[in-house]
Amino acid sequence: MARHSRRDILIGGGVVLAGIVLPSNLTLAQGAELPPTPECRDAHDVTPRQTEGPFYTPKAPERANLREQGIKGISVALGGLVLTRSCKPVANAVVDLWHADGDGAYDNKGFRLRGFVRTDAQGRYAFQTVQPGNYPGRVRHYHVKVQAPGARLLTTQLYFPDEPGNARDFLFRKELLIRTAKTADGLAARFDFVADLR
Repeated sequence: MARHSRRDILIGGGVVLAGIVLPSNLTLAQGAELPPTPECRDAHDVTPRQTEGPFYTPKAPERANLREQGIKGISVALGGLVLTRSCKPVANAVVDLWHADGDGAYDNKGFRLRGFVRTDAQGRYAFQTVQPGNYPGRVRHYHVKVQAPGARLLTTQLYFPDEPGNARDFLFRKELLIRTAKTADGLAARFDFVADLR
C-alpha cells in the first residue's frame, strides 16, 4: 500500500490542481495532474526570496482572472498552496502576481496582468493568466509577493521549466521552477509557497 505524506492528504490524496474549486469558483487545470513543488515533509525550507524588480505597482486589484481582451500570451491556469514549514496550509494569505505579456511587455500605467487573491481554508490559491514572454536580459518569469498572516512578506520570482534561457538568466534558481502540463486551452502550472511559519 502506498504511503501518502501529510501534504498529499491535505490536497486530497495527491489530486493536484485537477478540479480544485477555490473561493472565487475558479476551477483549475481540468484533467491536469501536477506534483507538489517542493515535496513537503515534516519540515521544509522557506521559499527562496528574489528581487521585486523594477516593474512592481502597489494596490493591484483583488482578482483571480488576469486575462483581458487583447492580452497576448498562451493561457495559463496557475495555482498551488501556501504552507508553513511544517506543511500546514495557510488560510487567508495574500498572493500578489504581476508579469509581462506574451511579448515581454509590462503594463506600467495600469493593472493589466496584475492582481492578488487570498488563499482559502486549505491554503489554495489560483489565477487565470498568460505565459509571459522574454525580454532583454531576462527569461520568462512571474513576480509574486506572498503575505501569510504572521509571517514576513515573501517576494520572489517563478520560472518555467525547459526554457533555453534559464541557464543564462542571472536570477534563475531551480528551486523556483513551476510545474507545467499542457491543457486543451494552454497550460496548467503549479507552485507551492512555503512561508516562514511553523
